[in-house]
Amino acid sequence: MTLEAAVASKIWIVAVWFAFIFILERARPKAAPPTARKRLVSNGALWLVVLLISPTIVLPLTVFASGHALWVRDGAFAAPVMILVDIVLLDCWTYWLHRAYHRIPLMWRFHAAHHLDEHLDSTSSLRFHAFEVALSALLRMLPIVLLAIPFAHVVVFETALLACAVFHHSNVRLPASIERGLSFVIVTPSIHWVHHHAKWGDTNSNYSGVFSWWDRLFGTKSRTIRTPEMAIGVEGFSDRPFLALLATPFTGAGIWRPFPPARETRREYPPSDPPSGAPSARS
Repeated sequence: MTLEAAVASKIWIVAVWFAFIFILERARPKAAPPTARKRLVSNGALWLVVLLISPTIVLPLTVFASGHALWVRDGAFAAPVMILVDIVLLDCWTYWLHRAYHRIPLMWRFHAAHHLDEHLDSTSSLRFHAFEVALSALLRMLPIVLLAIPFAHVVVFETALLACAVFHHSNVRLPASIERGLSFVIVTPSIHWVHHHAKWGDTNSNYSGVFSWWDRLFGTKSRTIRTPEMAIGVEGFSDRPFLALLATPFTGAGIWRPFPPARETRREYPPSDPPSGAPSARS
């Protein structure tokens, strides 16, 4: 498959899946959707900026990394099963990268734009600061080069990650038994909505992207139960319009401080009384 064909397939698959979830969550919402449309404008505008930089920054970095691996795969490493292996490896890297965005102040400055959304739906999966997307692509070059991951495998992983992100950010009301079954393998809305809970203890938990087992394995799974009325966003801060979101990494306004590293939620706590520990809005 050519580079152009691989990228085109990814775009079509994610676009169709996004349209399906976007319609479904409005027909069967779990939580009451907001009446204001301003957040949709902000989310869409951030997504358009990312679309502009992807062909000029993200794609070239990935192509370069795949073409400059430290070794060449052959034999068993070229078997079809390696696609699944590479997806798992890249997903593990994404889990740790996500944790870094919450632990390192400079990285949190860029990631905060995503968390300031005060409602979750499929459009939230598109709401990322362009600098975060570019930085993530740059840092992902490391495992691609070290593990000699082919470009096609990276595209397959990106497709899976984007599709899962659309799903686990969505406001779709699913049968409890189905969501419970899925949650043992992949990240579902019931898991990821807790990550967006406007309580710092929960914001700094449930980091998994595709497979849900990373949080269980590394002790970052929250026991808080998602509820339709759960407050979404960043504790102590309000959402802001598009231009202010773009400026957030540079203005800070106190939001740059992530949850103190020494108090990152590694212990599990009852959903009735989660710890706060949020930094002051005036800090």
